Amino acid sequence: MTAWINLSVNGGPVEVEVDPMRRLADVLRDDLGLTGTKIGCNAGDCGACTVRIDGRQACACLVPVAQAAGADVRTVEGLAPVAEPTGFADLAALQRAFLEAGAAQCGICTPGMLMAADDLLERDPVPTEAEIHDGLGGVLCRCTGYRKIIEAVQASAADVGSSPPPTGPAVGSRLPKVDGLERVTGAAAFGADQRPDGMLVVRAVRSPHARARFTIGDLGPLRERHPGLVLVLTAADIRGQNRYGIYATGKDQPALADGQVRHRGEAILGLVGDEATIDAISDGELPITWEPLAALADMDHALAADAHQLHDHAPANILIRGRVARGDVDAVRAQPGLVTAEVDVETTFVEHAYIEPEAGHARRVGDRIELFVSTQTPYMDRDETALVLGLRPDQVRIIPSAVGGGFGGKLDLSVHPLIATAAWLTGRPVRAVWTRPESMAASPKRHPARIHAWAAATPDGDVVGFRFHGDFDTGAYASWGPTVANRVPVHATGPYEVPNVLATTRAIHTNNPPAGAFRGFGVPQAAIAHEALMDDLAARLGIDALELRHRNAIRAGSRTATGQLIRASAGLPACLDALRLQWARLRADAATFNAVAATRGSALRRGVGIGAMWYGIGNTSMTNPSTIEVGLDRDAVVTLYSGAVDIGQGASTVMVQIAADALGVAPAAIQLVSGDTDRTADAGKSSASRQTFVSGNAARLAGEDLRRQLLRLAEVEDTAAGDATIELADGRAIITEPNRPAVAIDLAELPAVGATDPGATPVLLGRGTYDPTTTPLDADGQGDPYETYAFGAQLALVEVDTELGTVKVVRMVAAHDVGRAINPTQVEGQIHGGIAQGLGLALMEAYVPGRTENLHDYLIPTVGDMPEIECLLIEDAEPAGPYGAKGVGEPALVPTAPAILGAIHHATGARITTLPATPDRVLAAIHAVATAGS
Repeated sequence: MTAWINLSVNGGPVEVEVDPMRRLADVLRDDLGLTGTKIGCNAGDCGACTVRIDGRQACACLVPVAQAAGADVRTVEGLAPVAEPTGFADLAALQRAFLEAGAAQCGICTPGMLMAADDLLERDPVPTEAEIHDGLGGVLCRCTGYRKIIEAVQASAADVGSSPPPTGPAVGSRLPKVDGLERVTGAAAFGADQRPDGMLVVRAVRSPHARARFTIGDLGPLRERHPGLVLVLTAADIRGQNRYGIYATGKDQPALADGQVRHRGEAILGLVGDEATIDAISDGELPITWEPLAALADMDHALAADAHQLHDHAPANILIRGRVARGDVDAVRAQPGLVTAEVDVETTFVEHAYIEPEAGHARRVGDRIELFVSTQTPYMDRDETALVLGLRPDQVRIIPSAVGGGFGGKLDLSVHPLIATAAWLTGRPVRAVWTRPESMAASPKRHPARIHAWAAATPDGDVVGFRFHGDFDTGAYASWGPTVANRVPVHATGPYEVPNVLATTRAIHTNNPPAGAFRGFGVPQAAIAHEALMDDLAARLGIDALELRHRNAIRAGSRTATGQLIRASAGLPACLDALRLQWARLRADAATFNAVAATRGSALRRGVGIGAMWYGIGNTSMTNPSTIEVGLDRDAVVTLYSGAVDIGQGASTVMVQIAADALGVAPAAIQLVSGDTDRTADAGKSSASRQTFVSGNAARLAGEDLRRQLLRLAEVEDTAAGDATIELADGRAIITEPNRPAVAIDLAELPAVGATDPGATPVLLGRGTYDPTTTPLDADGQGDPYETYAFGAQLALVEVDTELGTVKVVRMVAAHDVGRAINPTQVEGQIHGGIAQGLGLALMEAYVPGRTENLHDYLIPTVGDMPEIECLLIEDAEPAGPYGAKGVGEPALVPTAPAILGAIHHATGARITTLPATPDRVLAAIHAVATAGS
């Protein structure tokens, strides 16, 4: 049943004929084309769909359109004073503030945040921070850590004028995101934002069982009941190899299960048809017979002698082992007079919880297939999709959408195999959008870990021995399990020089969801163990915990556990030095607070903890290249062709800044083509904190290459001359050197040259390729696994209610050695976002299959959970980095949980080693300490 509904949208009258119970969000997006209203959950949990209805914010996904009849609805598209903003000046003050503060990272929550903030500021033009928390509390953000959003709202409320465009070098400036305009206007096209004409949709039918056999009966009656059902995909319809995966030796995950499922949420069918038909089909209509089987619920079950084996290539369900061995740990254990500490740590599954669920569409174009998808790794997606379809890689084109958060979770295939197969077989565009429960059931998670670690130190504080073993639940399929198992042993000691090390790991298959890449590849779990050991050693030695870390810190001239000589850029000592004053002050303030609380009979106690980290930039001991191109056309337009996908971390902006300085032009002179596998060279995946260092170097080389070509045409003798200036305008390049007349090059006279982009016609093309210098690791893990490492340390001030077990993080101070901050605003934003996810890891996040498959039961930090954060950027320049830069995406998260857990211990005497530190666990640990002391 449909009805005509009249309402006002962004100040104009609208009349639509729709089902009155249809969600307002769907009407805005699908009927009116206002896709700035985003959908992250369809349950009112995430707030991405926030609009204003008669002035007040509301979740459009919860409002039947009939309830909006006669109302004034305002969306993000109506926030700017002009209908189609084309520049900074066209934006509303609030949008400009978001851009300048760096409050929009991936941008998927940004429209909802803007509308909530717009409502708040209209009601209260000068809100306090507490009022900002209340006003924005209904909108979740997984990227920013909320601090930049709060800054933006405060700046807008204070009517702070816009900053002038940066002058001088682009590198080091706080340049607003080059793709920021579309994020604050709602124009950014995410995976679900395009609906091709004539499209079909595909819906995966998924297993409700962790392990089962199944049979599919006669599909004829289903097709008769639903004539709009065009195709039912089964494993038999997979044209190529029905197995994909990250590594050549780990392609074990089927696009559609063939008779057996290995985890809850695994896809077994794909229903393809028009949208109304597919929505109308219930799972109860499907002729599927299930035979549930005993599942391996955890690593103990998987390792049991009578456990079934999930894969032939993983005997005893052990996918892979990792190992780093140096010196003689057994000899250290036998040595008298040493001070020792040991710890057991257990963590659980953690959900990425990006606000954009997996989505995209595919279309067949002749003998090729094109996919518009949300991804962190377009070239890897291209190759894996080709494998599943039985095509050559050059027959597949990946066009990355805007990515609404990734954090590693969008490194694996998601919608790709089904939309590509369906589009190929039907010849029509096919779209898929995962629901939030589907996303949380089917997507990879952070590996649960079970770690035992031991360390020994001399009485004067030199750590001389370290033993580590970690088991990681890699779930039903390999995914990124090998990366975790191999990266963790390298980092297991923490950022400390230890001469005797034995670090081992296992990635173990269970019937749990696949565990993949999640911001740190296992290093955050390992850091919880090594930082607890450092705290315990410090206490037993009677040495200040910061000073013990400083004494043992890796620095230039140190050798790591893999035997690698650190030649330069090891800024942990500088990070710790930067924290010294605050460490002392916060500890003293906490002591005073606790003394006063005790006299008043208050249950509140404060504590201060410290966590330190290191992180190898890029892939572990394997080739890791990136290629970037910079073209100059006849109209004197510079285009940067970058395959480095921006997932909110700011890769696009960083590449533009680096290329601009390398070429010698302003960033505004550079246009950007990003990610498309038909138009850009392979820049590798956006993961492992590699893009700034690896692709940044490629962008620098490409810019320098183009500069040399221009200077050569101008007959500049020294084409490396830094004092020659380049001006591009009116189809000419004007080269000026001191004490020499300017030389004008008429670009129209130059012949076109070839580029990766077949539609481009540059007359000059700079090309840069960079592959970090690494070596393979031997059987003992000896070698140079990374060219450079990031370092950092964080302080956490927490307040614990010792009667309730609740923990509030009051303040974080983060000092990170980033080599060089290409864009300080973005670096700070990455640190804030990493701290938010580290806080979630420490205190609240626990994914349980079948129980926490929504953003209501699965808790992530809200704006009200975030503490004050102070960022201290340490620039210990990396000689191999672009202008000295390294990376900070994953490093920002690694020390947060250890610092928070250390602060809880300082406040209460209780050491929490099973995460998350929920109130019941904290309270039990406090009671255990009290019982032991009585």
